Amino acid sequence: MNESTMQSRAGHVATDDNLSGATLLSATTITGDDIFNMKDENLGKIQDIMLDMEEGAIRYVVLATGGFLGMGDRLFAIPWKALQHDPTNRRFLLDVEVDRLKNAPGFDKDQWPNMADPTWNSTVETFYTR
Repeated sequence: MNESTMQSRAGHVATDDNLSGATLLSATTITGDDIFNMKDENLGKIQDIMLDMEEGAIRYVVLATGGFLGMGDRLFAIPWKALQHDPTNRRFLLDVEVDRLKNAPGFDKDQWPNMADPTWNSTVETFYTR
């Protein structure tokens, strides 16, 4: 196990000297992190991370919002590029108002969309593009 792997398991952020100061995050350390908007309102938590296997990159994080004890949660696929990392507060920032998020393309925890569908992709990407 190299030093950057040990750091990422022990903490939120690790820097790998071999990557010229690139910041690396372990998926397990950011799952459960909060997502806030620019008005410092809590939008929910990262429930999952969706990887694009062809591009070798994160495509979406799945934001879980609302509900109680896992019931009534609404899920949203948030494009990775729409998020800003806030390492000081161990959270991510998303430039979207709470009321706008309520109208975002979302889905139920028991009925996930086909995230590889180009039409669905376009709808989600367009929603979060300003």
